[in-house]
Amino acid sequence: MQPEKKRLSPTGDRSLLHAIFGLLACAVSLPQQAVAVTVTSTSFTVGATVTPGCSVVSGSGGQLGTLNFGTHTGAESGRVTTSFVPNASLSLACTPGVSLSMSINGGLNYTSVRNMQRNGGTERVPYRLYSSSSLAANSEIGVNQTVSVAYTDSNNIALSLFGAAQLTALSTAGTYTDQLTVTLSW
Repeated sequence: MQPEKKRLSPTGDRSLLHAIFGLLACAVSLPQQAVAVTVTSTSFTVGATVTPGCSVVSGSGGQLGTLNFGTHTGAESGRVTTSFVPNASLSLACTPGVSLSMSINGGLNYTSVRNMQRNGGTERVPYRLYSSSSLAANSEIGVNQTVSVAYTDSNNIALSLFGAAQLTALSTAGTYTDQLTVTLSW
């Protein structure tokens, strides 16, 4: 016997096609699950406070510089002068508008005046410090006297410091030195 062949009716074929298209239409028309994206923007403050001040960098050894009166014979007499030579590494800068001042102690050999003393001896050569190259009496810097430091470039401040030593014509040969402490204030 032969199996019986079934024939689909024209309406049955369409029903199947309608069912397939219906399923596809449902799948396509199903709502996608919405993803909620929340964008929040806000702000924050950025700030800094700059306080008045100064920066002093003296390089190795902590020396600001030298005041060297040079080499003279023991027979010389009279006044010899010099000016402060800053250490090559010295950097002095202040916030613009800062009032800068300095004071200088009496050194290691002070009596009634600052003195350089001969290394290995007790002989002394007196000297005075000034804030002006004119060496005028009113520009003399007394011991621990506060002196204003004027400047035009706040990033490159130079110390105006000058010296005058009094040679006596009877000085023992040798090297004469003193060590001063400079205090900068602002």
